[in-house]
Amino acid sequence: MKIDFVSDVSCPWCAIGLNALEEAIERIGPSVPVEIHFQPFELNPDMPAGGQDITEHLVQKYGITAQQADSNREAIRQRGQQVHFDFNMAARGRIYNTFDAHRLLHWAWLQGRQRALKHALFTAYFTNGLDPSDHEVLVQLAGQAGLDAAEARRVLDDGRFAQDVREHEQFYAQQGIRSVPSVIINDRHLIQGGQPVELFEQALRQIAAEV
Repeated sequence: MKIDFVSDVSCPWCAIGLNALEEAIERIGPSVPVEIHFQPFELNPDMPAGGQDITEHLVQKYGITAQQADSNREAIRQRGQQVHFDFNMAARGRIYNTFDAHRLLHWAWLQGRQRALKHALFTAYFTNGLDPSDHEVLVQLAGQAGLDAAEARRVLDDGRFAQDVREHEQFYAQQGIRSVPSVIINDRHLIQGGQPVELFEQALRQIAAEV
């Protein structure tokens, strides 16, 4: 079973959705082999260097109040607990550009370590409050994910895979993907949002039965 997981590093529902999807896969067991490919999506492609205060960003982008933003973050934190992901809202004060993180993820896919790096990026940003646009942070995370840190630095410094990332982003935009996470199974079935484990499990079992 092929799964394309279209997501952004700065999307909390993507972290929730990934953990829920992986738990669903574990429940199904090895009788249904699953291969996950992480595809790029930028929620804020025009975000400048240094990022923006997260509350200010949410208020401007979605037209909500600061109190509503705080309430939404608390709901996300609670949902994260349900799938064993730790959102440390006090540590995460800003939102950043994620293009270089997506370039590194593309390289990690070629090295067979993409999922490990994806988890490292989610934890670094949402739990530890680190800047996923910072090359020093990205190099460190690459090493943690079992990748060659020196080569990761070269990938970041020379702009490698920029065109690949843009082409993938354009492809999914042309397919109508406007929000993330978008989980595409066997190039045919679409599940959107940070859904509960049970929904993912039911969908995977139904699709596996159709094959």
